[in-house]
Amino acid sequence: MLLGAFGLAVVTDLTALLGGSATGHLLAKPLLMPLLLAYAAVCRAPRPLLAALVCGWGGDVLLLADGAEWAFLAGMGSFALGHLCYLVAFRGTRRAAAPGRGRVVTGGYGAALVVTVALLWPGLPAGLRLPVAGYATLLTVMARGAAGLGAVAGAGGALFLLSDTLIAGGVAGWPQPPVPDFWIMLSYAAAQYLLVTGILARASAPRPRPGS
Repeated sequence: MLLGAFGLAVVTDLTALLGGSATGHLLAKPLLMPLLLAYAAVCRAPRPLLAALVCGWGGDVLLLADGAEWAFLAGMGSFALGHLCYLVAFRGTRRAAAPGRGRVVTGGYGAALVVTVALLWPGLPAGLRLPVAGYATLLTVMARGAAGLGAVAGAGGALFLLSDTLIAGGVAGWPQPPVPDFWIMLSYAAAQYLLVTGILARASAPRPRPGS
């Protein structure tokens, strides 16, 4: 029921964005994380996961103040705390990965970080360059950590990276897709859902016995 309510809120928000309804977006967006949080709580999610969703809600609300640099920085800070909470939540649920594959994934995310920050840097306001670079580094670490939990959480981390790159690209003056907020929210909502379900699945999976 709670997951259905979350899905309905996502559809409502995306429909509002496609229809150009600022009021609909203003009403629907703040409902997303509380509904997903309630679902995670009912599923007895680890506390760091619940804290990550609270931080996500804070970032969502702060970023509703379009055009205000203080709100952008505060929202980014709230999401940064959420990424730290996700990293804590990953501990104890991570499964072993083949060393070669792990190095490839780490190298890919590292290269993506360097290229993205280098391309964003010239277009960002001077006061946002270092904060965005620091945030991008933390987000990339979170996305790489999510990949260690399996395909579901890994996809969530990658989509979170995509969503925030779209936001940063808009700030830096990059060409944007039609209705960019629609794609930002679609990838963001999917990212949070996949991270939650991926962590819950790993947390509830039976642990291998020593020597097995």
